[in-house]
Amino acid sequence: MPVLCSSCAEKRAVLKRPKTAHSLCKDCFFWAFEEEVHQTIVSARLFNHGETVGIGASGGKDSTVLAHVMKLLNERYDYGLKLLLLSVDEGITGYRDDSLETVKRNQQQYELPLKIVSYEELYGWTMDAIVKQVGLKNNCTFCGVFRRQALDRGAMMLKVDKICTGHNADDVAETVLMNVLRGDIARLRRCTAISTASEGEGVVPRCKPLKYAYEKEIVLYAYFKKLDYFSTECIYSPNAYRGHARTFLKDLEAVRPSAIMDVIHSGENLSVREGVKMPVQGTCGRCGYISSQTLCKSCVLLEGLNRGLPRLGIGKHHRLHGKILLQQPLTQAEERKLKAQDL
Repeated sequence: MPVLCSSCAEKRAVLKRPKTAHSLCKDCFFWAFEEEVHQTIVSARLFNHGETVGIGASGGKDSTVLAHVMKLLNERYDYGLKLLLLSVDEGITGYRDDSLETVKRNQQQYELPLKIVSYEELYGWTMDAIVKQVGLKNNCTFCGVFRRQALDRGAMMLKVDKICTGHNADDVAETVLMNVLRGDIARLRRCTAISTASEGEGVVPRCKPLKYAYEKEIVLYAYFKKLDYFSTECIYSPNAYRGHARTFLKDLEAVRPSAIMDVIHSGENLSVREGVKMPVQGTCGRCGYISSQTLCKSCVLLEGLNRGLPRLGIGKHHRLHGKILLQQPLTQAEERKLKAQDL
């Protein structure tokens, strides 16, 4: 016997929500999903009327659903936002070039302006070239650091007031676990924040409207809405540290579906003991981007690549920042430690 929708009690249920275990028809699921995102936006006061908002668009399910829902809610509730799409081309042949085609189709489907910034134009390197030099062990470090700064640079070019990204509940919970496992107190304090205030010149405030949306529900929403998105995994990410946290979280979710939200709430409620030394936020001595060191991570990684010493930005080599800033040569012993074969 068909199961009726637990919300309207009229139509046949087509899915069981992973988040609440409610059996819903398509229309009730769409409404519930969209209303939860709306409530997240309103309760956290993510946007102000008249703002220009850049949507981080990769062509994947999260950013495609985010663009669709943001456009829909902006019209339904009159947010008064000017929405733009902002994409980063990391230069990964056979992956990013294909996903950017999806973004271009999304631009036409949603009738939103699109800006694409590339690693090659910003840094003079593509991820393909970086992987050739550093290998597959620490390549995600380079990509993550460069992408964050590239988004900020693209946002400044577009003169947007805020960037919203497609980070979902699973992503946030994974980040909490990663920071716990690494003992990274500074990041642990801020990784669950739904929005980040402007942290300095060259940094645009960011927010996560999908922070409380389960990844499974985003997939279901995209599937039933027949949204156009790119679903291939990055060819360079199989060894990413995040993958281990994701596997662990999926195992927890299989036993206890609320585990994702439990981890997020735990991260939100953690407090740091008084007297614990925290990094002091400053600016990079070379490019002016936010940094707690003399040089920002992006400049150090770039310097390592340009010098043929990719380990320079991996691990803690803060004592060398002064030499880099003054363009001084490193000793042979220092260079030996930072050669690619050590990666």
